Amino acid sequence: MACETLVTTGIAIVAGEITTEAYVEIPDIVRGTLKRIGYDSASYGIDWETCAVMTSIDRQSPDIAMGVNTGEGLHSEQGAGDQGLMFGYATDESPDLMPLPISLAHKICQRLAQVRKSGELSFLRPDGKSQVTVEYEGSRPVRIDTVVVSAQHQEDATHAQIQEAIREVVVKPILPPELVDASKPVTYHVNPTGRFVIGGPHGDFGLSGRKIIVDTYGGMGHHGGGAFSGKDPSKVDRCASYAARHVAKNVVAAGLAGRCEIQLAYAIGVAEPVTVRIDTFGTGKVDDGEITEMVRNAFELTPAGIIRALDLKRPMYQKTAAYGHFGREDEGFPWERKDRVDALRSAVA
Repeated sequence: MACETLVTTGIAIVAGEITTEAYVEIPDIVRGTLKRIGYDSASYGIDWETCAVMTSIDRQSPDIAMGVNTGEGLHSEQGAGDQGLMFGYATDESPDLMPLPISLAHKICQRLAQVRKSGELSFLRPDGKSQVTVEYEGSRPVRIDTVVVSAQHQEDATHAQIQEAIREVVVKPILPPELVDASKPVTYHVNPTGRFVIGGPHGDFGLSGRKIIVDTYGGMGHHGGGAFSGKDPSKVDRCASYAARHVAKNVVAAGLAGRCEIQLAYAIGVAEPVTVRIDTFGTGKVDDGEITEMVRNAFELTPAGIIRALDLKRPMYQKTAAYGHFGREDEGFPWERKDRVDALRSAVA
């Protein structure tokens, strides 16, 4: 499967290549998603009941299938669905072992949706985003410097009302108190243009899978360029990125390093990764090469092995459409499990 969704004023288009024997009523999925998000009025630019839904679906290329299907092509094992580089990252600077700026930004966005849906801030509309700037000393966060929030709102809401509500109700409950310095107050930029009434598909054409940095680590560490959305787990852009986070998180959780980045690389149709590389940025308790060997022994890094270990062929991906794919402690994110910690510690011992 490789499928994208495009939205603009009054229309949603689903296009791609899917090989399946199943049938899905795609317009029902699209409309249900728009309704759940909150696009329930034509005044928002798209209305779940009346918008147009177009589909253009073909089969996946049989040339790709030769490399992916077990027992076909040049290799007997299930191979990678494409070539490419994937990175995983973890750091002990936050409880979820994520870079603090992206962790806070996601939590602010979750809070923004929560207070809108509950009616606590009834002037909010569905579109919104956040950005957080953190001051570091070396690799340790010491102060929240700047918070940016852009939140779509009803036309009659004043800028002053929006600023105060977002700052007090949305942002402040999220910020760690120990990182708020009264002598150098946090700078807030709430709707910094002064107005955000036209938003969503009405204000900004959208295509799924293009927010690869906000979906991962907020720019901390590297990125291989591949998106996750609309891809089945045979695509290493998806499964190997999840495996890489699983590896990096367990390395840090095991106390082998304060920060860890793993690079994986694959060739289309080939099962084993062509690159496995660990970088602990000088924080490793043992040599990076030794950690790499431990990882090779403790984790299965072929596509079939990753899918099996993380049980990726389940209807589990809807939650990943917002608030990032990593650092999520709620149920349904198996790559966040710390289930290899003991194996890694035993290897060191």
